[in-house]
Amino acid sequence: MPLDPQVVAFLERYNANSLPSLEGVEPQVLRDMEKGNLNFNLKVEAVKKVENRILPLAGRDIPVRIYTPEGKAPYPALVFYHGGGWVLGSLDNYDSVCRVLTNFAHCVVVSVDYRLAPEHKFPAAVEDAYDSLQWIADHHQEFNINPNLLAVGGDSAGGNLAAVACIIAKERKTPKIAYQLLIYPSTGFKEEPPSMRENSEGYMLTRELMEWFRKHYFNTEEEMQHPYASPIFYPHLEGLPPAMIVTAQYDPLRDVGKAYADKLEEKGVEVTYRNYEGLIHGFINFHNFIAEAQRALEEMAAQLSQALHSE
Repeated sequence: MPLDPQVVAFLERYNANSLPSLEGVEPQVLRDMEKGNLNFNLKVEAVKKVENRILPLAGRDIPVRIYTPEGKAPYPALVFYHGGGWVLGSLDNYDSVCRVLTNFAHCVVVSVDYRLAPEHKFPAAVEDAYDSLQWIADHHQEFNINPNLLAVGGDSAGGNLAAVACIIAKERKTPKIAYQLLIYPSTGFKEEPPSMRENSEGYMLTRELMEWFRKHYFNTEEEMQHPYASPIFYPHLEGLPPAMIVTAQYDPLRDVGKAYADKLEEKGVEVTYRNYEGLIHGFINFHNFIAEAQRALEEMAAQLSQALHSE
């Protein structure tokens, strides 16, 4: 299927303004670009309540933003980790996305502002993802959430952290996770899959950008094979929570997301897999001006709602 026409129009603008090369570019340059030139939040969906808090974790404080829907407590909840290659991204970048998930899934969404690389390299983001999840579960009454209906989710690097948080929760037998929503997640690979070659240039997430992210996040090449970095290498995927795994046709990560879905299914995990034709990596951030991205985000929220409200 060809690229969605609205995606084509967006890419024409984006590629005209993007950096010619990332060689020597410091992370703060791209972070500033995110704040300025790539403001996707064209409109704000109203939710019942939005609150910023600080989680007092061991040795560090982690900001979170809590979105509460209409209705009565206790609510199901989604702990959400934003994308950005473990180097970029923020609570503000994903504010619009979290509002849609809150209203359409009718659950509390807690968006976690985990520490970024290269200031905090692997496994800092992993530790923040799991420790935040555990803290929220332990203090569920403060968030007005049902600890038995707790999901994790995220996109790209955030999808990676959500998948890894499930693995650590399985290993430590806490907290109980009801569902995982993995949106074009980075899950690792042994051999470069076809989607990496087919979509390596021109679709926003490029081969050069992925290499730039890895250079800033990891300390060594060997770390990339660790199951907390590449969850597809985890040897005991059986018993993980049910999952929805989403990919996009014109995304370098398409095949690694599909491979993780297949691997989970092989291990007996219930998986709902969706590949959105005509879309690119990062499409949930474009839901305000790309109709198909909005439809896809609403479909994910409906799937999440079904999983969390089925009891």
